[in-house]
Amino acid sequence: MRIVFSRKGFDSSAGGGPSPIVGGKPLSLPIPAGTASGTSYGALGLGDHAAKASRGKLGAGDLCHHDPMFTVDGECIFGQHSAAQTHLEGQGVGLGDVFVFFGLFAEEETGEPHHRIFGYLRVEEMIPLAGGAPADLVALRHPHALAMHSANDVIWRGEGRTAKRAGESLRLTVPGGPPSLWKRPEWLKRGGLSYHDREDRWLHGKRLRSVARGQEFVADIGRRQAPREWLARVIDEIKAS
Repeated sequence: MRIVFSRKGFDSSAGGGPSPIVGGKPLSLPIPAGTASGTSYGALGLGDHAAKASRGKLGAGDLCHHDPMFTVDGECIFGQHSAAQTHLEGQGVGLGDVFVFFGLFAEEETGEPHHRIFGYLRVEEMIPLAGGAPADLVALRHPHALAMHSANDVIWRGEGRTAKRAGESLRLTVPGGPPSLWKRPEWLKRGGLSYHDREDRWLHGKRLRSVARGQEFVADIGRRQAPREWLARVIDEIKAS
């Protein structure tokens, strides 16, 4: 089994600032999009939040890349392509594996920017889009179903939800630290997370200096029980109301 730490949403380069935490709930802002988009920030009810986070560069009328997409019936639909998709394939990610989506967040007015987990996807289906997109995904206007992004464009699909509260257990960044300095679970050690092999990233005190760029970081947990228990707690916290 594999756990994929998947970076998504606004940050200092994509959008211009952190996604907001509003009324205790994290709201992941989709990154800006070109023409291959099925929706806008306004259509998602995120126009004001996008304007604040981007310092006025974006607003309700701007198109966004609504991905991952979470449906009302508890499903997540996520598209990936190019080098990031090649990396997932090379790491053996497939059915039964779990994406935990994280991003840069802050309380809307005065909060400290930090990385936190905001959702998950348990993979039940992988759909290569080279042969065409399923009609239901086109109807949902998922951006990867509307237009091929590259030759290896794939939809990952399965059970998934977003967090209703910004619980401390979903925060990755250490207290007071820069966003990229994480408090890592005991089970996650050097050699166990793709793109993080350098020794100087693995610090004393169960801390990890995460890479500045990149989307998909894969942990192959095999049959180990400790990471499964950690994942179960994360999913329980995401599902909590």
